[in-house]
Amino acid sequence: MELFFLIAGFFSHMTLRKKGMKTFMSSRITRIGLPLLIGWFLLRPMLVSGWVMGAESMRGDVNVFNALSQGIASFKELPNGFLIGTHLWFLYYLLLIPALVLVVCSMVSLNDKVKHTLSASMDHMVTWLCRSSFAPFLIMLPIASCLWFMSHWGMDTPDKSLIPNWPVLFIYTGFFSFGWLMNRQRQPLADFATITWGKVFLCLLASILSVLLTNYQSQLGHPHYLLLKIGFTLSYALMMWTLVSLFIGLCFRFFNRLNHTMRYLADASYWLYLIHLPIVIWLQIAFAEVDIHWAFKLLSICMITVMLSLILYELFVRSTVIGAVLNGRKKSRVLISALKSSA
Repeated sequence: MELFFLIAGFFSHMTLRKKGMKTFMSSRITRIGLPLLIGWFLLRPMLVSGWVMGAESMRGDVNVFNALSQGIASFKELPNGFLIGTHLWFLYYLLLIPALVLVVCSMVSLNDKVKHTLSASMDHMVTWLCRSSFAPFLIMLPIASCLWFMSHWGMDTPDKSLIPNWPVLFIYTGFFSFGWLMNRQRQPLADFATITWGKVFLCLLASILSVLLTNYQSQLGHPHYLLLKIGFTLSYALMMWTLVSLFIGLCFRFFNRLNHTMRYLADASYWLYLIHLPIVIWLQIAFAEVDIHWAFKLLSICMITVMLSLILYELFVRSTVIGAVLNGRKKSRVLISALKSSA
C-alpha cells in the first residue's frame, strides 16, 4: 500500500501540474469518489453474505440465499457503518490524503517568500533522500514511530471508521507526499529506484528480522518485550522503505518498454482491486471442504479470481461507462477481438 500511495502522489502532482486544479478535482470525484460510493453499495452485500457463509461453513451448513438476504438486510443499519467494513477504505484515503496535501499547499502559497523558500528546501531534501545511502536509516525513524502506535505489530487496516486512523494516515500521507514532491523534479525518482547490492542486503536483513521478531508479538510478559517491539518497528520500517524503492527499480528494469499485455493488466488492475475480495471469499468457502493440499487451494483460488475478474472486465467494464469511470475513457475489447481474429 505504501508503494501505491507513493505512485498516487507522483501522478497526482503530474495531473495537477499538466491539467490544472479543475480537471484534477473532477478526476478525483469521478475516478475515486464514484467507485467508492457505488462500489460500496454493490459490494457490501456480497462481502457480508460471504462472511455469513464462512461462519455457516464452519458448522457444515451453507445457505447461499439466506446469506445473500442477510447481506442485503445489512443496509437497514444505515447510516451506521456507511462506507466502512470493506476493502474500499483505500479509495477513501485516496480522497482524504490529496485533500490534506492541497490544503497545506494552499496555505504555503499564501506567502510567496515562504513558498519559494520551502519549495527549494523540500526539493533539496527529496534529492538527498533519493541519493544518500544513509537516507533509509533516517527515514525509518518517523515510520517506526507511527508503527509503534498501531493496534498490532505491522500496519493496521483502517476499515472500521471514517475517522482517520492517525498512525496509518501519517505513514500513507508521508509516502503520498514523497511521491508528490518527487514529481517536481526529473532525477529523484530514478535515483530512488536505483538497485544496489547494499539496498538489497538491507531489504533482506530487515525482512528476516521483521518475520523473526513477529513471533514475540503475543508474548507481553517477555522481559525484553519493549526492546523487541522497538527492533520490529525499526526493521519493518526499513523493509517498507527499501521494498518500495527496489520494486520501482525492478519495474524500471523489466517493464520500461511498451508491452500490450502489461498495458491491458494495468488497465484492468483497478477493476481487479474492486471485485477481487468478494470472489476470493466465496471461493474460499467453495474450496474449504475440498480434499487437496492447501497450496493447490491457494493457487486455484488466485487463478480463478484473476481469470474471472478479467473476463468480467472484458465483457462488462472495459468498453462501457464503467470502464470510462475507472480508466478515464472507454477502450475497445481486446480479448474478444483477438478471439474473433484467430477464429
